[in-house]
Amino acid sequence: MTSGFRLLALVALGSAGVTTGLAAQVAGLPVRNAGVGTGIGISLDAGFPNADAGKGFALGATGALGLGPLGVTASLSRYDPKAAEAVWSAGGTANLKVFGGPLIPLSVTVQAGAGRTSQDTGAPNFPVSIRTWHVPVGVGVALTIPNPVFAIKPWLAPRLDLARITIESDTPAETHTDTNFGISGGVDLGFLSGLSVRVMYDRVMAGDGVHPSVLSIGVGFRVGT
Repeated sequence: MTSGFRLLALVALGSAGVTTGLAAQVAGLPVRNAGVGTGIGISLDAGFPNADAGKGFALGATGALGLGPLGVTASLSRYDPKAAEAVWSAGGTANLKVFGGPLIPLSVTVQAGAGRTSQDTGAPNFPVSIRTWHVPVGVGVALTIPNPVFAIKPWLAPRLDLARITIESDTPAETHTDTNFGISGGVDLGFLSGLSVRVMYDRVMAGDGVHPSVLSIGVGFRVGT
């Protein structure tokens, strides 16, 4: 990162309360890679980022479609950082199950996704626009543990985490791409009715002692599992 961009980024991102481009699939929520379910699903999650990710609160909705080993998702979130205006973010993932089946409780899924966040910040005499593209690429391992009341599914998903940040102000726009290691994981409780309750956690090792993380809790419903 050039010294000029670093200075501009620190001013802009610091005033927004965000130091690493909202490291999440969509703003304020973890990257989820818990396998491919069949049928149609919808979920609602509440996210709680740490200080390095901007703190505050996020709420997001996700729709999912699973057809055999292939799955896609689309998400929309509203994130309200502690020290900045709320932002909207949209994103999606494509998922491919490479191991696992109806009689095999262990599954392995490869995933690629993209999310976009746009934020206007800065002082009145120094307006700044921040555009962030987030691209996670990784693999997820999930284990389904059935019991008479509900199924328990823990999962873990390491990934390559790319964030392309463009900052626009009264000077020419500058763009920088960060590549880091990220990891997410969680536990789902799935009931026979199709209802599920889930907890997720996400962390990115961004270097320089900066480690944005997000904890979330949510509920979902799926038809066709």
